[in-house]
Amino acid sequence: MNPAAPRVTAVVLAYGAEPWLAEAVDSILSSTGVAVDVVLVDNGADPGSIDAAGDRPGLRLLRPGENLGYTGGCALGAAEATGEYLAFVNSDAIVAPDALAKIVAVAGEPGVGAAMGSIRLADQPDLINTAGNPLHFAGLSWAGGNGQPAGEYAHRRSVPSLSGCCFAIRRRLWTELGGFAQEYFAYHEDAELSLRLWQRGLAAEYVPDAVVLHHYEFSRNDRKLYLVERNRLITLLTTYQARSLAVLAPLLLLTEAAMVAASVAGGWFRPKARGWAWLWRNRRWVRARRRQLQAERLVPDGMIAALMTARFTASNVESPPGMGVYNAVASAYWRLAKPLLAND
Repeated sequence: MNPAAPRVTAVVLAYGAEPWLAEAVDSILSSTGVAVDVVLVDNGADPGSIDAAGDRPGLRLLRPGENLGYTGGCALGAAEATGEYLAFVNSDAIVAPDALAKIVAVAGEPGVGAAMGSIRLADQPDLINTAGNPLHFAGLSWAGGNGQPAGEYAHRRSVPSLSGCCFAIRRRLWTELGGFAQEYFAYHEDAELSLRLWQRGLAAEYVPDAVVLHHYEFSRNDRKLYLVERNRLITLLTTYQARSLAVLAPLLLLTEAAMVAASVAGGWFRPKARGWAWLWRNRRWVRARRRQLQAERLVPDGMIAALMTARFTASNVESPPGMGVYNAVASAYWRLAKPLLAND
């Protein structure tokens, strides 16, 4: 290995059955152009999966003894890192030999906060899983470009939100940011981190030739729905400026009513209500988190608004009835609202 190659610590989490874990770890350790090691966090994986991936040169295994969630597991792994850069790679993601070197090179550029690879569907490598996630002004986020030809995403670009599937960030910057808020546990933490980068004047970048094959499976269950909706609201309440919340209040309330209707129709209202209850019980933490993030920001919401969308266009979920009407109303309101957001 070239001694001048960037030093990268890749953090991988394992939970439950992990049929791709050993292959994912091997692909990371086989990376070219970087000096790489892997910190594997056992969040409660099947023992056979850990045994199949373990005892490799360059691999360290951490066993916290409980499921720390994605955010807690990443925090634990990052705390043990020695590389100049951190890479976070899903346990079902297979990185191309040069992928980490390419995203690390971009992540190290001035003005860049973090960089992600071109995440492809593993069973159809010519199709995108995500090329950067859109960010709706109501806090919704989804896999951008899912199922579309990779050729349509062949150029590097800034993206509203990174995908947590595979991205790299300078370890010093990660530490300055405090990493992911561990209270999130899982879901939406990548969108929140991306917003905080943009609020510091740092870009989130998509690197098209850093190919990552993702054995992607979209699932929905009460636990996931609870976390996704709760964390969306945490992000809105803590990262947006007060003026933005006031200007957007009518559409944010409309979105909340629409989510309640969807939860009732879909049979997951209780998880939705649990999210409200968590916010109330933890309102002191939410207020403290808000004070912290607003004190740290350097860029106002008005300058970030161009990154956001008012149309929900996720291809990996079935749109509820009335989505066309919602998109039309939200788009009209967003056109009027954007000039009113804070620009100082």
